[in-house]
Amino acid sequence: MTALHLHPDRLLPAEPATRDIARRLYAEVRDLPIISPHGHVPPAWIADDVPFGDPASLLISPDHYVTRLLHANGVALGDLGAGGSPLTPDGARAAWRALCTHWSAFRGTPSRFWMESELADIFGVTVKPSAATADAIYDQVAETLRRPDFRPRALLERFGIAVLATTDDPCDDLAHHAAIRDDDTVATRVLPTFRPDRYLEPGRPGWPALVDALGRAADTDTGDYKGFVAALEDRRRYFVAHGAVSADHSHADAGTAPLEAAAAERIFAAARAGTATPDEATALRRHLLLEMARMSVDDGLVMTLHPGVFRNHHTPTFDRFGADVGCDIPIAMEFTRGLQPLLERYGTAAGFHLVLFTLDETVFSREIAPLAGFYPSVYAGAPWWFLDAPEAIRRYRAAVTETAGFARTSGFIDDTRAFCSIPARHDMSRRLDCGYLAELVVTHRLDEDEALATAQDLVTTNPKAAFKL
Repeated sequence: MTALHLHPDRLLPAEPATRDIARRLYAEVRDLPIISPHGHVPPAWIADDVPFGDPASLLISPDHYVTRLLHANGVALGDLGAGGSPLTPDGARAAWRALCTHWSAFRGTPSRFWMESELADIFGVTVKPSAATADAIYDQVAETLRRPDFRPRALLERFGIAVLATTDDPCDDLAHHAAIRDDDTVATRVLPTFRPDRYLEPGRPGWPALVDALGRAADTDTGDYKGFVAALEDRRRYFVAHGAVSADHSHADAGTAPLEAAAAERIFAAARAGTATPDEATALRRHLLLEMARMSVDDGLVMTLHPGVFRNHHTPTFDRFGADVGCDIPIAMEFTRGLQPLLERYGTAAGFHLVLFTLDETVFSREIAPLAGFYPSVYAGAPWWFLDAPEAIRRYRAAVTETAGFARTSGFIDDTRAFCSIPARHDMSRRLDCGYLAELVVTHRLDEDEALATAQDLVTTNPKAAFKL
């Protein structure tokens, strides 16, 4: 068996003088509270505080970074609990064995960094995953999960998470959030996030039923376009009243374009009847995204954009397991022209915040940094999803900083359903940022006291500012 050892200097620069500075910076930010303003942890976990089940259902099934790579290496998604299908006790152990047997597939990936941190720092595992150690590690983690100090609320406190935002459907009654808010034993701010994507896609199957559901939730007649917009406004107000600070949007592109009122009414009616063309549905969606910006100016919700993903690239996988199991693929993005109508209207509006994320890193220096470097409303979102990896994060800092500086960036976003990976993801970001700042110090572009202040800002000040926390 090979020992699992986490080197204290992992991800820090190799050059000794730079590494020494990075160590000093990291020591000052390592234990700062975690601010997680965008993620996907189910609020029911915190509200109900039910013990986690088995190691596979906690560490494998909800983590599509893990399931997708195992699938690429020949493991069936159904054997990993993909799509929320519960694993039997034997199935959970088999899934864990599959992870450990294919451990070499994760060499060089951020998933390995996170999983090793989870196993060693949280569960006290001292041997590397392998076919030979799979059962022993499984048993150790399973036994640990039975302890009361490993229930969701205890871990929330142990992880030092000060703010945890979830992602929620506009029709959600937010009862779990209300229960958490009213429970004085939960110190973490657990905030809902308004996520209206599927209600803004008139071309999707079942959209008329979604419009009806929205109307029922808002107690508003959504039979016409005016009522539909009023229902969206009502549900946003409901979310604000329950602590929401942001509205999140993820569509195929970042296009925004206004429609005349008559055209919006006509396309809405056609979409309700199922007769809108694909071009009409896209036009209404881009108009509605512009409406979301208008509403953010009015109600104060931060607007975040996560566009540029080909969702459910493999239809048979989606048909069997549903969304978010690993078959989403990034596509090329354009922001400058697409967002011009939005920014023309609201880019300098008082209090409006727009955080731009991308999976196309070619736009960091060409588009996002220049937009964030001019518009007081725009923030350059942290590397997300396929880009929340060490080399991509380093490239992001190099691409964005010289144009937009540090203050116009969002702070790290973990964007995960994998609850136990949250501390490891933030730790990775802190290490990488301290390494980048140390390079600026040794090349005499920053004094060390400035680098320290910036490192602290990236962890605390920036996310609080960008997300109005």
